[in-house]
Amino acid sequence: MSDFLAAVDRALSVLCAYVGRAVAWLTLAMVLLTATVVVLRYGFGFGRIYLQEIITYLHATVFMLAAAWTLRLDGHVRMDVLYRSLKPRAQAWVDLIGSVFLLLPTAGLLFWLSYDYAEKAWLLREASRETDGLPFLYLLKAVIPTASGLLILQGLADIIRRAGQLARSRE
Repeated sequence: MSDFLAAVDRALSVLCAYVGRAVAWLTLAMVLLTATVVVLRYGFGFGRIYLQEIITYLHATVFMLAAAWTLRLDGHVRMDVLYRSLKPRAQAWVDLIGSVFLLLPTAGLLFWLSYDYAEKAWLLREASRETDGLPFLYLLKAVIPTASGLLILQGLADIIRRAGQLARSRE
């Protein structure tokens, strides 16, 4: 693999890892807020919809924005009954073909479908339908194309890495 492609792979992977690590900290906020909501509701009879929505927004944001980082760490669930028994070169082929023909088209379609959805929400400054809800639903909707864009970038990095691995194994 050329030095340029190796640098591109590293840069894309570092970006996805940075975003993934940053949003991973939101899980701590989510746990603390959930505990607070439970104590307030059952201990003091105090509940607010916006608190529940914050928890939902945090969960969705962590799940979506950490997906590319999880892909980089090879942490996604897979049916590896056969994959596990393959040699490293064959595994690289499976990963390369899967990224090119499954990951990129799916993430690309998700980006394409969600972009207008998020754009309209931004233009309207869409808010929660609930009276006591959060006024920035548009921010959550913007996470969808952002997450699919990050998956595309990490998919490209994986393709570069697997192609380099296959080229080196040929030598």
